[in-house]
Amino acid sequence: MFDASKILNTQIDAILEHWETAVRQDSRIESSAELSATALKNSMPILLRGMAKALAHQGKESYETVASASLEHGKTRAKEGYNPAEIAWEYKILRRVIFSVLEPQLLQGSPKEILRTVRTLDAVIDEAISQCYTSYVQQRVKELEQLRSQLIMTNQELTRLLRTSKDSLAYMAHELKTPLTSIIGYSDLFLRQQQKPVDVQATVPNLRNIERVLQAGRLLLRLINDALELSSSEAGKIQLNLACVDVKQVIKDVVATIEPLVQAKNLQLKIDYDRAPTQVVTDIFRLQQILTNLLSNAVRYTNEGFIKLECFTHSNNYWSIAIADTGIGMAEEDLTRIFEPFIRASSNTHRRDEESTGLGLAIVARLIKLLQGEIKVVSQLGVGSTFTITFPWKI
Repeated sequence: MFDASKILNTQIDAILEHWETAVRQDSRIESSAELSATALKNSMPILLRGMAKALAHQGKESYETVASASLEHGKTRAKEGYNPAEIAWEYKILRRVIFSVLEPQLLQGSPKEILRTVRTLDAVIDEAISQCYTSYVQQRVKELEQLRSQLIMTNQELTRLLRTSKDSLAYMAHELKTPLTSIIGYSDLFLRQQQKPVDVQATVPNLRNIERVLQAGRLLLRLINDALELSSSEAGKIQLNLACVDVKQVIKDVVATIEPLVQAKNLQLKIDYDRAPTQVVTDIFRLQQILTNLLSNAVRYTNEGFIKLECFTHSNNYWSIAIADTGIGMAEEDLTRIFEPFIRASSNTHRRDEESTGLGLAIVARLIKLLQGEIKVVSQLGVGSTFTITFPWKI
């Protein structure tokens, strides 16, 4: 006797195996590369068992199982950083794999049985997709609400910053305008779309709008945090935690965080710390912050070639780190201004980096001064730049 439910139950492991392989091989689902097999499969086994129940005519119970598994799947995928298109492709592959694995046994049924099985599976998968997107949207909206709360909490401090930094007010207003306009515009569009009847075809564009709001909000928070850091340094409120520091280990730790950015752009990273002092007395967190900012900048403005970090020890109780790149470089007239807040090299004809707040080098310059050091830059437009920072062995 033909039993589609039993057929599906016996093939769940095979379906999951084929599905996992297909998802990992699909370049359109990049987020799957970082997940373990267990994390990737997520709620899929429960979902497939729910499909089997539906084929066994366990109507309400089967759809409750499918809905629960799909809701959990969407929530988890949101936390794992999936975008809506990646989720859509996951389910598209699942549909294809199910029918591919079951095809030989399904063909043993009558045309009526085959048709009922196909229709049931299609309906259950469509329901799973709908529930998954529902929880995905809910999770993204939750993130949006958390982001909104963070922005509200920093509002008072931002207001104080603007009042005490009148010279920077015009620059700050200009920098805030872009992410705020994006947040307001896409939030308004999303709310208007939510008031309309639900349209499955409109789900993915709605999710993209939420992603844009979150991206703009995160940029706004970075800008605010950088501005607050700058304000604290100017007001002399940063307290140093001095200790004996292994310079080589600090460099290793910083390089470990920067390497993925370097690899993503196919650049070479050359590190030479053989002449670095074994121990110095400084603030390890601030030193890491300085090196991370300078290396990140070097990667951001270098499209081909290499990034090089080199250490030097001087005989007068000072030591240095030089960070060189083969990036876009700067004209001479820009070199005296790049450590000012919100200033970018006017000679830079490249598209502005959307992740940049324009405060990184200003913060670096003030932190270096706080650590009793100095920074020098040599650059040539179209050739590259070299930043050299020098510190005393002991502050």
